[in-house]
Amino acid sequence: MTKVFIEDLKERDQIDSPFLVRDKIMAMAKNGKPYMTLKLMDRSGEVEGRIWDRVDEFSRLFNKDDFIRVRAKASVYMGKMQLIIQDLVAVPESSIALGDFLPVSASDPAQMLDEAWALVAEMSDPHYRALMESFYGDPEFSALYSKAPAAKAMHHVYLGGLLEHSLAVANLAVDVCRRYPTVDRDLLICGALLHDIGKVAELSYARSFDYSDEGKLLGHIVIGVEMIEEKIRTLGEFPRVKATLIKHLLLSHHGQYDYGSPKRPKTLEAVILNFLDDMDSKINGVQAHIEKERHNDSHWTGYHRLYDRYFFIGETAASDAEGSVEAAEPMAPAVTPGGEKKRPARTERKDKTLSVSLGEQLAGLNMDLFGSGEE
Repeated sequence: MTKVFIEDLKERDQIDSPFLVRDKIMAMAKNGKPYMTLKLMDRSGEVEGRIWDRVDEFSRLFNKDDFIRVRAKASVYMGKMQLIIQDLVAVPESSIALGDFLPVSASDPAQMLDEAWALVAEMSDPHYRALMESFYGDPEFSALYSKAPAAKAMHHVYLGGLLEHSLAVANLAVDVCRRYPTVDRDLLICGALLHDIGKVAELSYARSFDYSDEGKLLGHIVIGVEMIEEKIRTLGEFPRVKATLIKHLLLSHHGQYDYGSPKRPKTLEAVILNFLDDMDSKINGVQAHIEKERHNDSHWTGYHRLYDRYFFIGETAASDAEGSVEAAEPMAPAVTPGGEKKRPARTERKDKTLSVSLGEQLAGLNMDLFGSGEE
């Protein structure tokens, strides 16, 4: 069957395509007639599906996290695309290419894990190195760590996202340690690589991304600290102060109580980890939002609820075309003694003004984004 991706849907399209059911909600209309709302997803995004007829019949065919093939009409309602479903059938996973439905990191997990191992091999502290080797040397953990997303919806929301995010924070930590040699490099890198390990159990990611029961009841910070304590118990003589320092990095990496952090950073390494974690997660989240909306015929993205703002995308193709027409208007080009054309002075002044204005905007965006501590 031909897969139609959500990002390619256009109003009034008639589609016949498989999707993954992320959520399934039964409800009752004002006239007393039942209807069903579905959240359908593939690797390109999510779309709402509505079923108005044969609701009970269709409901028996599938559950949440099942694959279904739908015949539907695409329609825009309240500014959002939705599918009005006329017919559907359940689809066995054996006939599905999973890569079409769950987003995957652009980086190879095996290569990223090798890079993380290389950072561990550079550690001079035998205790932190032994702790890292006990995690990475565990095949079950490494498999989950390489597959898990870093979040359900906020940043690095794809398979391999947890490893990609952890490695990025660790590499940023290496850069910081070069500039600030008094930082405990091994402690900081250990914390960078392990700060989100609880997410291997907090999130479920077999078919769709959601929170596990353990994740909802405990959260990844508590789960991560428990995982570290279990590993430390297998390592024999592990200095208690070092165990406390590494646990503090996990407990404080969200920075503030309001952002779900049980403790605020109280060591230099904890302060650094909080900022690096926040920076990498926000950069990834903003990049993903901009890329998702790059097809819009606008210089700006739609409103982002989490960041409470719109983001500047850049010049559109239409704007570039308009600029080309304007530049093509007759002008008396300046010519050098050698016969080469010089760029008109007024154009240079215009470009310089634009550059300064954009630079000021980006500087303000940087201050705005990284001044807070939410992940």
